[in-house]
Amino acid sequence: MSHKAPEPGSGMPFARAGRSGLTLPRLSLGLWQNFGQSTPYAAQRELVLHAYDRGIVHFDLANNYGPPPGSAEAAFGRLLATDLRGHRDELLVSTKAGYRMGPGPYGEGGSRKYLLSSLDASLRRLGTDHVDVFYSHRFDPTTPLHETIGALATAVSSGRATYAAISSYSAERTTEALAVADDLGLPLALHQPSYSMLNRWIEAPGPGGRSLLDVAGDSGTGLIAFSPLAQGMLSDRYLDGVPSDSRAARSVSLRPEHLAPENLARIRALREVASGRGEPLARTAVAWTLRDPRVTSVLVGARTTAQVDENLAALDASPFTTDELAAIDAVTTEVVPDGSRRPLDTGINIWAARSSDL
Repeated sequence: MSHKAPEPGSGMPFARAGRSGLTLPRLSLGLWQNFGQSTPYAAQRELVLHAYDRGIVHFDLANNYGPPPGSAEAAFGRLLATDLRGHRDELLVSTKAGYRMGPGPYGEGGSRKYLLSSLDASLRRLGTDHVDVFYSHRFDPTTPLHETIGALATAVSSGRATYAAISSYSAERTTEALAVADDLGLPLALHQPSYSMLNRWIEAPGPGGRSLLDVAGDSGTGLIAFSPLAQGMLSDRYLDGVPSDSRAARSVSLRPEHLAPENLARIRALREVASGRGEPLARTAVAWTLRDPRVTSVLVGARTTAQVDENLAALDASPFTTDELAAIDAVTTEVVPDGSRRPLDTGINIWAARSSDL
């Protein structure tokens, strides 16, 4: 089968990442879940090649994706060496380091030693001499930020990464990281936060009064939002119980307590909004995450090619009306004493305690 990347304007919409020269498809594919050794390679291959043929040219990885850690990169590297051979320059390949990858003191965190050794190992697994984007996967309070951002600068200056980025940093820590990066002459092209109708933390003002959305918009940093379906909650999958093969059943990124009665009530109310739009809830959820012009791309996961297609359908969704947005806000935000609305804490931002709340 022949595979050819799309040109901007040929069907897949593309957007510029902030004020950088980096262009992303509006929908990108994350290879976190369903891309380890528990999934047959044939199924992984079918998923990636179908996404590529549909115009998704950005594939997002991390050193510890799998399971086991490293297996997602190894599988994608196999595709780069076979079906996608000769197409490397048509692809945007990203990876990250920060969370636990291996034993000992150099197996996680934001140290120069860990980040650069992890990047070298990622390149070996991927079978390529560079990634297009290399992220600090999380803020590490035990390592000076100058060291963490300095390691990203070395990754770029050495040619092992084309762009540097951060993930799950709060508005305050992002502001600090941008200042350090500016001192080093390093543009931070992207920030990758979790964001969904049930997880709106990037809209909440930080200590300086600005939200992460504000910081990104003001600095010209692109935003690529992950988990727009709130680990699968923003679908019909859990409204009648927990399927045996689901993330919640396996406690993988979605814990049973996340499906508390109040959250299920919110999901049902959001499904009513989607029904009024004539859409499945998942499609509405992806389209909603893309509604803000500061969001460059949305990163989706998928188990099947049908799920890839369903996510792509969100790119053709109608714009949200004022009444639809107000109905969503009524379910997912709350009024605070000054009369404004703030995002509700629904308890599903599992990255908060290890990064965005620090």
